[in-house]
Amino acid sequence: MNLEEQINAAIKAAMFAKDSAKLEALRAIKSAILLMKTSADGNTPDGELKALQKMVKQRKETAELYISQQREDLASVELAQAAVIESYLPAQMGEDEIKLAVAEVIKQVGAVGLADLGKVMGVITKQLAGKAEGKLVSAIVKQLLAE
Repeated sequence: MNLEEQINAAIKAAMFAKDSAKLEALRAIKSAILLMKTSADGNTPDGELKALQKMVKQRKETAELYISQQREDLASVELAQAAVIESYLPAQMGEDEIKLAVAEVIKQVGAVGLADLGKVMGVITKQLAGKAEGKLVSAIVKQLLAE
């Protein structure tokens, strides 16, 4: 069952359960999938993964903005939608797992300092695509290269 079929089934279930918050997030996912189908790139599993990650990131950033403006009511809606969308993403790696992967890539590339940040990031971002958040990976790479 591909992502689109999963989303359609989940939309039906959310409609029967009258879960409007979940339904709104699922419809946003379906909309993104339909837009990808009509784009020149087409609909690929990697593209779907990137679209879902982008949607989660947007909602979390929006929630932060709402919180900074003391609008917790709106922030909670955004965070709830982000949680629904995240449930369709693969499990994220923990900080320790990322450190191990980064250390391995540093050895492979032969990086010595912060000057080699670009080399390491180029390899590690491809390797951890969809498995870890970019900000966290970047922070860990900088930390390990600075040592």
